[in-house]
This record gives sequence, C-alpha cells and structure tokens, in this order.
Amino acid sequence: MNGGGAGAGGRVFDLGYRRYAGAREGRARARRALFVNGVRTCFGLGRGAWTKALMVLFFGATMAPAALLIIVNGLLGDAVDNFIVLPGADEYYRNVSPVLIIFAAIIAPELLCPDRREGVIHLYFARPLTAADYVIGRWTAFFAVSLALIYSGQALLLAGLTMAAPDPLEYLRENWLDFPRSLGAGAAVAVIATTIPLAVSAFTSRRAYASAAVIGAFTLTLITAGILDENLSPWSRLIDVGSVQTYVNDIIFGTYDGAADDTLPTAAAIAWYAVVAIVPAWLLWRRYRRLEA
Repeated sequence: MNGGGAGAGGRVFDLGYRRYAGAREGRARARRALFVNGVRTCFGLGRGAWTKALMVLFFGATMAPAALLIIVNGLLGDAVDNFIVLPGADEYYRNVSPVLIIFAAIIAPELLCPDRREGVIHLYFARPLTAADYVIGRWTAFFAVSLALIYSGQALLLAGLTMAAPDPLEYLRENWLDFPRSLGAGAAVAVIATTIPLAVSAFTSRRAYASAAVIGAFTLTLITAGILDENLSPWSRLIDVGSVQTYVNDIIFGTYDGAADDTLPTAAAIAWYAVVAIVPAWLLWRRYRRLEA
C-alpha cells in the first residue's frame, strides 16, 4: 500500500461461497483408492520399465513349470510314465514356492516402506483413514496380486492337462475336484505369502532391508528345521514357516497323511498354519496402530 497517495485505493471482489454439491464418499472411497494404488504399485504402473518387466518375469517364472509339464505330457503322453512321474496339480505350489518367496520379498516392501520413509503415512492418517483401513487396503491389494500370480500357473496347468488328455471330458469327470482344490490351496498359499512379508516390511523403512529380512526368515527357518528334524521329531518342522502352507495344500488335495510317523498330525498342521497367518497379521496391525497414535 502506498500511504498518502492520491490514487491509492483497494478493490474488494465478492467471489461468493459455493457449497460443495458432489458425492461425499468418505472412508469407502479412500479405502478403494488405497487398494487400487497398491495394485498399481505391485504391477509398476506409473513407474519405470524395470518394475513392469519384473512382474512379467515373475508371472513367466510361475507359469514356466506348468508350461513345461504340459509340453512334456503332450509330446510323450503315456510313455512318460515309464521313466518319470510328472508332478500334478497337488504339487504345483510346492514347486513354485521359491518364486513366490522372492516375489513377496521384492514387491511387498514397495507397498509399505516408501510411505514411512517419505512421511506419506502421516498424510494418510490425517484423512478419515484409520490404521486398520491402511493395513487392510495394503494387505488386500498385495493378496489380490499374489492370487493372480499363484492362480495363473495353476490355471494354465489344469487347462493344459485337460486339453492334452485323450478324452478331455473324461479327464474332467475324473479330476474335477482339482479345480476347487486349487482355488482353496492357492488362497492358503497367498495368505502366508502376503502376511509375513508385509509384517516384516512394517518394521523398517528400507526396502532392501525388508527384502533381505523376508528371504532370510524363510531360508533360516528352513535350514534350522532341516537340522533339527534329523535329530528330534517331525514337530521341529513347525519352525519352517515356508512349509506351513504346503501342509495345508496337501491336506486340501487329500495327499497329507497326518497319521504317519514322519509327519505332523493333521490338526497340528492346520492349527500351526492359523498361528503363522494370524500372529504376523496382528503384529502388522499393531505396528500401524502405534504409528497412528
């Protein structure tokens, strides 16, 4: 302002006040946005080409065993049974479990670590979202992507085995239970592959540390269980968190013998699966409850 100037003056603009008349979607809209953002992050959408290529490699790695089995079965047919027993749908998840562990170790930290390192997590909690909303949104996003990855190879395997059979309809009549069993077993595997890596990632803001910790946890428990199993009893296998979902997979497919001397009782295997799934989920939720406070 130019004090004392003859031409000095001011103007007042009456812009008015316009009330917001759009839809008030509240927390539901925020939850959906968080879920969509999580899925996009997993697939590398809106990011560099390397992240997108990585997901293509993971999908290719999970589908490669199924494609190989289909090719071998199609080329050799019944003759292959004379010198090798090809794994079926009940063994598929066991064969691709190393790929799933690496996938979870690399992708899961992308959903949690950057939000804390860059301080974005506090902006989330400044809105109607709660800690439970955030955890559920990130968990369901990663679970959905894990399911897509897990089901892709199994679906290819089942479709290929059906089409390669001399009588596809007869094959379906004899093996139709493999389809719902594959869905149930795949979901059981995805729960562990989602929950443990996210729980580990919740305690560090560095993605490299989280990835190393996830791979280390699965590897060390596998080695420890193998050492103790030779000297103690099958109960020592409970230490191996990576094999828990394979027990449930075998139970679903009906190939698990809980009465054998070298296996865990069926009830114990199911109970331990519940513990391995619930405890990390609780730690994950507890961690973000403290950040919210």
